[in-house]
Amino acid sequence: MRVGVVTFPGSLDDVDAQRGVRLAGGEVVPLWHGEDSGTALRGLDAVVLPGGFSYGDYLRCGAIARFAPIMDELVPAARGGLPVLGICNGFQVLCESHLLPGALVRNDHQQFVCQDQRLRIERVDTAWTTDFAQDEEIVVVLKNGEGSYQADEHTLDALEVEGRVVARYLGVNPNGSRRDIAGVSNERGNVVGLMPHPEHCVEAGYGPSLDGLPFFSSVLAAAVNA
Repeated sequence: MRVGVVTFPGSLDDVDAQRGVRLAGGEVVPLWHGEDSGTALRGLDAVVLPGGFSYGDYLRCGAIARFAPIMDELVPAARGGLPVLGICNGFQVLCESHLLPGALVRNDHQQFVCQDQRLRIERVDTAWTTDFAQDEEIVVVLKNGEGSYQADEHTLDALEVEGRVVARYLGVNPNGSRRDIAGVSNERGNVVGLMPHPEHCVEAGYGPSLDGLPFFSSVLAAAVNA
């Protein structure tokens, strides 16, 4: 299965995401932000938007990356069913692109946070979470300065009712996200945004666990069963 990983200027977790795909058994296809041929995604089974500081996080996190040439192809492909995972900065890009609701803003304590974080996986029928058990508790790396998920009450209520909260923080809320939300999906479940970093928890000896690997193995299984 072929999974594209986009590199924007300022991406710093793209290589880690590529490694997660490979360790799960997938074939990595590096994608450059400036590709605008209309064929960059041809033959791909899924795409990952990695963490980092796309375009230096100028203006607003993810706001400039949303207008990158490759997004002209990615946005309609995602709306058409292509599995897309946005991690940290990638989550911000997905929100800025209106593929996911809400926004990510500065942490409520106004400080960058980097720690091992407990999560509960609450939606297991997305393209990226089928290898988890319902309400499974995991530990993955969290690192962000603008990771506080915000949305109006109507949107938050809809996410809860529709079962679109993918992951929720356990223990102390690390950044002030509304309702302890760590990740959400679109209604179809092919697009997922996640603030913590599963790509840093895919290999023994590197990270607090191997709990991030099922995100990558899930999408490979989804591609086989599609």
